[in-house]
Amino acid sequence: MAEQAVTPQADTVTVTIDGVEVAVPPGTLVIRAAEQAGIAIPRFCDHPLLKPLGACRQCLVEIPDAGNGRGFPALQASCTTVSANGMQVKTAATSAKVKQAQAGMLELLLINHPLDCPICDKGGECPLQNQAMADGRMVSRYEGVKRHYTKVKHLSPQIILDRERCVLCARCTRFADQIAGDDQISLVERGAKAQVGLSDEVPFTSYFAGNVVEICPVGALTSEAYRFAARPFDLVSTVTTCEGCAAGCQLRVDQRHDQVKRRQAGDLPAVNQEWNCDRGRFGFVSARGQDRLTQPLIRHEGALVPASWPEALAVAAAGLKAAGSAVGVLTGGRLTRETSYAYARFARSVLGTNDIDFRARAVSDEETAFLTQAAGRQFGDGITYDDFDRATQVVLVGFEPEDEAPIVFLRLRRAVKERGLKVTVIGAGASLGSIKMSADVVSTVPGQEAAALAALALEDGALVLAGERLATSPGALAAVAAVTERGGRWAWIPRRPGELGALEAGAFPTVGPRGHSLADPAIRQLWGGTWSDQPGRDTAAQLAAAADGQLSALVVSGLELADLPDPAAAAAALERAQCVISLEQRLSDVAALADVVLPVDLLEETSGSFRNWELRLTPVTQVIRQPRSPMTEIRALAALAEELGHSLGWATPAEAAAELAAIEPVPSPTPVWPAVAAPTTPATDQLTLATWRELFDDARLLDGETALLACARPLVARLNPATAQRLGLKAGQPVTVAAAGVPGRTAVVDLVLDPTLAETVVWAPSRGRGASLGLAPGQLVTVTQEVTR
Repeated sequence: MAEQAVTPQADTVTVTIDGVEVAVPPGTLVIRAAEQAGIAIPRFCDHPLLKPLGACRQCLVEIPDAGNGRGFPALQASCTTVSANGMQVKTAATSAKVKQAQAGMLELLLINHPLDCPICDKGGECPLQNQAMADGRMVSRYEGVKRHYTKVKHLSPQIILDRERCVLCARCTRFADQIAGDDQISLVERGAKAQVGLSDEVPFTSYFAGNVVEICPVGALTSEAYRFAARPFDLVSTVTTCEGCAAGCQLRVDQRHDQVKRRQAGDLPAVNQEWNCDRGRFGFVSARGQDRLTQPLIRHEGALVPASWPEALAVAAAGLKAAGSAVGVLTGGRLTRETSYAYARFARSVLGTNDIDFRARAVSDEETAFLTQAAGRQFGDGITYDDFDRATQVVLVGFEPEDEAPIVFLRLRRAVKERGLKVTVIGAGASLGSIKMSADVVSTVPGQEAAALAALALEDGALVLAGERLATSPGALAAVAAVTERGGRWAWIPRRPGELGALEAGAFPTVGPRGHSLADPAIRQLWGGTWSDQPGRDTAAQLAAAADGQLSALVVSGLELADLPDPAAAAAALERAQCVISLEQRLSDVAALADVVLPVDLLEETSGSFRNWELRLTPVTQVIRQPRSPMTEIRALAALAEELGHSLGWATPAEAAAELAAIEPVPSPTPVWPAVAAPTTPATDQLTLATWRELFDDARLLDGETALLACARPLVARLNPATAQRLGLKAGQPVTVAAAGVPGRTAVVDLVLDPTLAETVVWAPSRGRGASLGLAPGQLVTVTQEVTR
């Protein structure tokens, strides 16, 4: 290879690899310098996001000159050797010694490796297979007996280890320790018996366990979900965005015969780097089975019966015409930005109502004022993931990143470990995620976050990350917005992926698209139709209005009754409404109460975009080219508008995106904050509930993924030991957590003592299979010993 001259710079060192000069920053590993020069060096243990180890010795190089005129007497691992100015490096392309050593390492690795390639999930995308074919011997010289283990060892219900295939690269154990902070797996035994195993036989139920399958270079780690499901060369891959939360992770979705077989983390360094959580990786089975709706349903003689599209649209239009403008629209928070925009335009220009809200959870007037302001801020204070690598302090309030936006947790933990970022948590106590981030916890009773944030000393440029749970904490969101006056910046991070896009699109009762007011003549001219200048009703108000007859019809999409503060009252409101139209992918509690059910597309069957929490536009790409539903949700709305004598003007996501992009954003006015009510003082036998939804719970999105759900954390209630003693409760025994004054809202869980909790607080998960409270944080509850019979 011809030598190429490189002009050295003051902040670089120049290395020559196989005759090619490359300038790299000081501290760059030789293997990274080779990558920059376009020179391939084989490796197994090396990974750019893990600390160097030098375990596999496959990346050996010859260094005749270390930059000081002297060379190394032995070959060196390029993944642990730091580049030096003037260093000369030879790879297998120019050194026979290196080529022989790498071939020898391959031969040694294959001595005990089984010939599983025809059945191995990694076959076709396996670095060991590729290197053995390219650089290894065609015929093995080994005539001994290979080492054997039991073929399947479950590290968890989801993750399976085949120890015979393992080459001890330690990628999996380093990921668990360095990235996820879950040290349940490690290298155990010694010498020839060394193997990956469980620490103290505790299952590897990390939220991020699926990443070890993806980074394993030899197929030693596989997943229960994908095992023997397909071959890599049979799959068609599409890059899209995960719909699991608002983190905005890039995914690579692999499908075969229009069936999604697996999802893997995409390579998006600015967001999820090369990782994703197991909810996003494995939680895609829901609505892909026999319960998928493919034909409209209408209610006839009290039962839902199949109907044609023209018949269903006619029935829906008749119900909406009878209701006039007394119609509410509830969109949930998982729709793409384009679909939310279609609902916003449909509500105003077709139905003539401002009663539209994307929030399928507890809401408040304060949050409505906060989001009205946020709709025109372009957007938030501009905080990004990269700011975690520069900030000196990050404050989390009403937000548990490991459960509610897992990649935010990984990026924060990385900044803590690599550069000592200070994380402060304003919460009821120290969660598992807080402990992994070495966070300082400001113990706060739910509902008093505003005072805690106001009293907290913020460093200059501090970042405040606020979660959606602050909606029910009086004054908290106003305190978050005020951090800009204290030299800080803030961002709002909802749980669902479509909430910020819906806010931008105008699927909100108080504001139009891109921050425009409801009275803006430009929007009226664009959309046509007539609607009031007055703000509409939020989710709770719409359901209350339906219950007392003020709203005659409801159009509902992507909303689960169990997500609402009072599912029974919501069901009663739907039953009272004269017309309920549900746009769904499979039957749900809402669809079961509907008068018309219109089947719509899954996310992989459409295109569009999300706005993630940093307000990055993340694309959603159509994966399935022959969807089972003939209608996208936007097309269904367009057809319904035509049945009502109106036109949306378009019927595709691309057209909706183009129209939304053409609307110039406008700043929103300073919000008028509602009066803050004094916190309720609990009775002597009552406690204040601290709660959030854990990553693996009873969400319908996870239905059908039994292995993943088996990795859910145990359902427990946490109490301060002093509180437990006062109430006469003992750790490890089942207790009943019940909402004070709300019959039927109870959960029976085991009790765990947690000295970090405030003494007037109990923590319990909001939702869980077999034990769902469904309460908002700050509500008063009682905790009593469960009587077993």
